[in-house]
Amino acid sequence: MAKTLQEVQDEREELIVAERALNRLAKQERAAEQDAAAVAPTPARVAGRAVLLIPHRSEAGDEAAPPDDYRTILAIVRDADGPVQVRAVGERLGLDTLARGKLEPLRAKTTKLADRGPLPKRRDGRFAARS
Repeated sequence: MAKTLQEVQDEREELIVAERALNRLAKQERAAEQDAAAVAPTPARVAGRAVLLIPHRSEAGDEAAPPDDYRTILAIVRDADGPVQVRAVGERLGLDTLARGKLEPLRAKTTKLADRGPLPKRRDGRFAARS
């Protein structure tokens, strides 16, 4: 009986340790979810149109935070040999670069990225990847 009692007490101690570890992991997961929710793009309405607001830059520098089209723009600029104009980004995206109206939404997105920090805008109007 004493041996069985000792085994039960040992199992109980192991369960207490396992419970503490699970509680710690659950707390870390909740904190990670809250951090992800804080930088996730939020839907909004501007002038009656649904848009995704690009979040402000966080200390973590998480590049997964911007929507896909913003990440595509960042990738194109980083792949370029040097600073690029919006027209060159539009050409890589397959846009009609001769029509000014087609480039303006792209210009707005690149300017937003420049305002948020991951894509600096130079004085000559070209965009360069942050080194």
